[in-house]
Amino acid sequence: MHISGFTYIRNGFKFGYPFLASINSMLPIVDELIVVVGDSNDGTREAIVNLKNLKIKIVDSVWDENLRKNGKIFAQQSDIGLNQVSGDWAFHLQIDEVLHENAGEIIFKAIRKADSNKNIDGLLFPFLHFWGDYNHIRNTRRTHQYEIRAFKNTGDIRAYKDSQGFRDFSKKPRGEKLRVIKTDTPIYHYSYARHPQLMKKKDNYFHRFWHNDSWLKENINESEFNYNEVDKLEVFTEEHPVFMTEIIKRKDWDFRYDPSQSNMKFKDRILNGVEKATGKRLFEYRNYRLVNEK
Repeated sequence: MHISGFTYIRNGFKFGYPFLASINSMLPIVDELIVVVGDSNDGTREAIVNLKNLKIKIVDSVWDENLRKNGKIFAQQSDIGLNQVSGDWAFHLQIDEVLHENAGEIIFKAIRKADSNKNIDGLLFPFLHFWGDYNHIRNTRRTHQYEIRAFKNTGDIRAYKDSQGFRDFSKKPRGEKLRVIKTDTPIYHYSYARHPQLMKKKDNYFHRFWHNDSWLKENINESEFNYNEVDKLEVFTEEHPVFMTEIIKRKDWDFRYDPSQSNMKFKDRILNGVEKATGKRLFEYRNYRLVNEK
């Protein structure tokens, strides 16, 4: 069985993405890795070339900054990579997502199981969302617990909305949710784990892909990103993927979590209490159809 990986990146160093860690974590589980590299000016493309891995195929792209509604540019870049995959299965990581070095066998086993079942389209992965630093995670109703990161390469599955997930567009204009089974290996998501000044720089720039100029003029400022403007965080005490070792060693900021600054809404406090008591997250949005395994 042939597994194709795909991802996209632009100016990874400039905005502090752990893109080399992400790429290196994918390489052991894929037979080829399509990396769509946007028009960068910070050495991102050169760093990927310097990995000198024969599995990697770079596809150059130019970002159309006029695609400024609902993050469409990200779905477009994802689909550029997806159009190049040749495998029976497609495996995707966003460039701030990293796999643990021991994830391979678990993923292979899940793919083999799903591949033999015509009623299953893909695999659902749990997420660890790091926030503020590498010692805190955000696991609330404002984050997605699970998302699709591997699926059968039918030719009809494409990125949905801003490429957070995927749908089958063979029959409906808005696509059909994929039928999936869960895996046990998490995706380590480092989107909000960087120096607060760099986080603000990244945040300010990427807002343009969701908002118009008038919104940007009113809302953009140059202050440091305040990681304590958050609903709730939990302490993370487990190991990170080995691919993140050097990045974590280079951490050059301090974050002290202050739960008294929580901005959790009253409704979410109630629902969070229900989830803690029952283990069930009520009214959660799901961009997938979970298949009950027997």
